[in-house]
Amino acid sequence: MEYMFAPLKRYAEFSGRSRRKEYWLWVLFVLVAYFVLMYVDAALGLGGTADSYAEGGSAGFNMSGGWLTMIFALAVFIPGLAVSIRRLHDIGKSGWFVLLAFVPLVNLYLLYLYVQPGTQGPNEYGPDPKGEDAQKVFA
Repeated sequence: MEYMFAPLKRYAEFSGRSRRKEYWLWVLFVLVAYFVLMYVDAALGLGGTADSYAEGGSAGFNMSGGWLTMIFALAVFIPGLAVSIRRLHDIGKSGWFVLLAFVPLVNLYLLYLYVQPGTQGPNEYGPDPKGEDAQKVFA
């Protein structure tokens, strides 16, 4: 849980490095929170919808957020951007690579970068977030 909420503690810190664990637990937290808030928005009538359907042999659901979801999205935008940039720093890339998210198909390269292991030891963006102990264990 510590890694999941670390981006909130480092709210607008764009320098330094973040481990894969911190990045992906943040993504998991945000996705779960979106689904919960979309459901709450729909249940309270705050502008969201939650519909399900069943046609033939398939079933599914459609959800959209309302006011709570929108407020949450605005609140986590800066920490999400910051942890994405720190994750890119961990693999030795510039934070400007985050702009690849807006280029269709090329954004898959950004996903590839996010799943790569970080540079061992310090790099130009700071010390290894795993610390020196991790390097000794896996050496």
